[in-house]
Amino acid sequence: MGDGGRVEGSRPSTLHRLFDAYLFDLDGTVWLSRELVPGARSEPAHRRELLPDAGDVIRALRLRGRRVAFMTNNADGTRESFAQELSDLGIPSAPDDVVCTAFVMAQYLSSQQRGSRCYVIGPDPLREELCRAGLTLRDRPGDIDFVVVGIDRDFTYHKLQTAFEAIRAGARLVATNPDPWVPAAYGDLADIGALIAAIEVASQCRLDKLVGKPDPFIVQIALECLSVESADCLIVGDQLETDVLAGRRAGVPVALLMRDPRVVARLVDWQDQPDFLLESLRGLLV
Repeated sequence: MGDGGRVEGSRPSTLHRLFDAYLFDLDGTVWLSRELVPGARSEPAHRRELLPDAGDVIRALRLRGRRVAFMTNNADGTRESFAQELSDLGIPSAPDDVVCTAFVMAQYLSSQQRGSRCYVIGPDPLREELCRAGLTLRDRPGDIDFVVVGIDRDFTYHKLQTAFEAIRAGARLVATNPDPWVPAAYGDLADIGALIAAIEVASQCRLDKLVGKPDPFIVQIALECLSVESADCLIVGDQLETDVLAGRRAGVPVALLMRDPRVVARLVDWQDQPDFLLESLRGLLV
């Protein structure tokens, strides 16, 4: 197989055209986090490590007049902060080029109820996006409309208890993304999926809404930002449960970057197959 191919049983064929627009996943596709596990002695100088070919391929697509945007389940950043990190790594980007789950969560909650009262278990960028959208932050269980869960590396029993009491009092449980783990430069990191599970088990209530991949809501927001139809856009990612499934549910073609051998090993039995397989991002340049 070459760098890129369409999945047809076990015999993929080569990508033959460029798409009008590309939606790149970030973690595991464009970059890897360089954050260390909690308790490590020192932090690296830069938070991200650009993956091979990412910068060159994205620049080449832009030179060919293609629109490129980034869609990430990571709630630990705003559109502005992610755009700045990409620019610092040599991929010039504006906030409008980024669709992150903190921003998408704010859009979703605003559409449900203006000025919703939210209890946030998650990072400061998620709180920032919610406040920017006119939502209010609360921490008393009887005064909460939504328990909003993002990645929280300081998760405590007190936070679990507050969420438990709020949901018992009628609050709805919503989350940015379902990922059980996230790829990183120094080894995988536990992600939000475990936090959601803990709250669901304690409250005996299922998650009411997920706004990140694989939910099509984030893809629709991204397509609106790109001003492109679903058939003219290609999602590029490295995970079956999020990137590939999001594309399938939203009706957008997907290319799977086969960077992780664990994902490749599961591909043969995966029901929702990607449209294309990539051994490297250079397979996009046809």
